[in-house]
Amino acid sequence: MELRNKIIHALNEIRPFLATDGGDISLVEILDGKIVKVKLHGNCAGCSVNQMTLKTGVEMTIKKHAPQIEKVVNVDHD
Repeated sequence: MELRNKIIHALNEIRPFLATDGGDISLVEILDGKIVKVKLHGNCAGCSVNQMTLKTGVEMTIKKHAPQIEKVVNVDHD
């Protein structure tokens, strides 16, 4: 499976958990096949625990599907 599809699959796995808090996530870009940029939406965008959510939930799930990913970063602008 292509890297982008693996990451989208991982985000789809996370999405229901974010939705319960009124949030969502989208893939912005993949840099050098190692860094994933995502954007948190809705309640997740302004949530004070979003960095923890990003590290423990999002990054862990993405790495499970695509172990070559080193880091997941949130971009909080369009």
